[in-house]
Amino acid sequence: MAKLDVDPELIRRLADLLRETGLAELELTSGEDRLRVRLPEAGTATVVAAAPAVAVAAGAGQPAAEAPPAGTVASPMVGTVYVSSEPGGAPFVSVGDKVAVGQTLVIVEAMKVMNQIPSPRAGTVTRILVRDRQPVEFGEPLLVIE
Repeated sequence: MAKLDVDPELIRRLADLLRETGLAELELTSGEDRLRVRLPEAGTATVVAAAPAVAVAAGAGQPAAEAPPAGTVASPMVGTVYVSSEPGGAPFVSVGDKVAVGQTLVIVEAMKVMNQIPSPRAGTVTRILVRDRQPVEFGEPLLVIE
């Protein structure tokens, strides 16, 4: 794997940009190179750089990832999860709630846009896998509806 040459000043500027905009994470890609800067809740920047990504087959020294439970609703984007429409407000859904198709489950903020995540099916919320204001990745499980 080739080493990614990273400019420390660029990292500082990206971390400052995250703080200014209130974003939790920023990812840049160029060809097969990828640079991610994430601000943990403490407010210090964490940098993850990869060049290029290497796929590892299951069973090659690492345990296979556990499949998400049936009925899992995954995040359609990278962003920050909000479980209610306003700080301190009632959550959109709670464990045990019955939901209808299209009902708002959570909001995922991406680039200052609030995206309502609708229920893809009717059923009962059995698990909520995220907390309010948690950063999420594309495809990360949010909750389970059975």
